[in-house]
Amino acid sequence: MKRFRMSLLLMLALTMTAVMPASAKKKPAVNQTERWSEAKANAWYAGLPWMSGCNYIPASAINQIEMWSKETYDPKQIDKELSWAQELGFNTMRVFLSSVVYEHDPAGFKKRIDNFLGICSKHGIRPLFVFFDDCWNAESHYGKQPAPKPGIHNSGWVRDPSMSLRQDTVTLYRNLSKYVKDILSTFRNDKRILLWDLYNEPGNNHLVTSSLPLLRKVFEWAREVNPSQPLTSGVWNLGKEYAPLNAFQLEHSDVISYHNYQPTPSHESDIKYFGALNRPLVCTEYMARRNGSMFFNIMPLLKEHKVVAINWGFVSGKTNTIFAWDTPIPSGKEPELWFHDIYRQDKTPFDQHEVDLIKKLNGK
Repeated sequence: MKRFRMSLLLMLALTMTAVMPASAKKKPAVNQTERWSEAKANAWYAGLPWMSGCNYIPASAINQIEMWSKETYDPKQIDKELSWAQELGFNTMRVFLSSVVYEHDPAGFKKRIDNFLGICSKHGIRPLFVFFDDCWNAESHYGKQPAPKPGIHNSGWVRDPSMSLRQDTVTLYRNLSKYVKDILSTFRNDKRILLWDLYNEPGNNHLVTSSLPLLRKVFEWAREVNPSQPLTSGVWNLGKEYAPLNAFQLEHSDVISYHNYQPTPSHESDIKYFGALNRPLVCTEYMARRNGSMFFNIMPLLKEHKVVAINWGFVSGKTNTIFAWDTPIPSGKEPELWFHDIYRQDKTPFDQHEVDLIKKLNGK
């Protein structure tokens, strides 16, 4: 994922006049609530301790569908792994939901979310949930998921919704509106949930602004429900072609979230840019060792600026995220330098010094 630098002022100058048709501005959605004020967002954040954690999926699941399906949901594995997270002092986890599982088993899916929240609460963790995603495989299916491809990063991760569904937006929006509103309505006042991340990396896989209509829609649906938790969608690419997406995300998120997998100077620059918006900052993805984004240099920086710190990966498993995005190892041999993740499945850490640092920063 290459990052490009541009001025935050340029992004903010792209007001909603540039990214939203005039007709949409004249008639706001019925019952649609407003974005949180800066005062409300900062008051919410002031009531929290410093938050840190991981993008989380159990080692036993290859993707969102396998994590949440009735046949493969694994509460024992989740409980074990989150006990390790608790030992590190982590108090949040970023977790991807699945519209595919909801479509086939909405009641069961919500019960499993509730069960997951119970396990999180047991270990002092308040997760944030992600609805949509433009990363990795274009198509998904319900049922048995593929086995991991040796040495390939996220070989089974799927976009949500599938690309084939995006042609018929009438049907798609009807189904996704029901999904988003039902989940949000069910958990809108659940204090176990930290916040809602509505869309992960919109425009990735060369989709760019073709993802903007769905990004607009998910914020519209979420505002109609008006959950007690804040809403966000993270800026992940500062290239000029993504400026309309970035402007929309920054204009509509209650708290500002972003991704940065680069060394300290780049990350400090992002904190400075986004901090100018005077809202809480949440780094929802960082830590790619090969890229120079590591616990040693980035996590202390995030704590210093009281930015929520959520790295990618926890326990090495079926997602294969110890391997780099663009550097497959077909033999499946463990790389000398892990890309993401902290622990092997027997709880042996990749680097004990990292574990010691995480505990120290988290007051453990």
